[in-house]
Amino acid sequence: MNVITYIISYLIIINLIGFAIMGIDKLKAKKRAWRIPESTLFVVALIGGSLGTTAAMHIFRHKTRHWYFLYGMPAILIVQIAIILILIYSPIQFRIL
Repeated sequence: MNVITYIISYLIIINLIGFAIMGIDKLKAKKRAWRIPESTLFVVALIGGSLGTTAAMHIFRHKTRHWYFLYGMPAILIVQIAIILILIYSPIQFRIL
């Protein structure tokens, strides 16, 4: 397997994790049980799970009243997409040893 396959696999897995933890947190909120810390949700988004957490936020209608989630998660996603596009279309060739 090449590096691109590993990166795509990582992104799929981390986004599934992000989607799942938002869904789990929503279930716990309904049951008034112990919750997943907001910092954990943001860390998962920052390490590549922003698409999954943003999608789950809207699908489960979870954390949509908090401005820092409503604007923060999509902002993280936009920044990550911009970084990917810069890396893809950059005139500098990036090589992995």
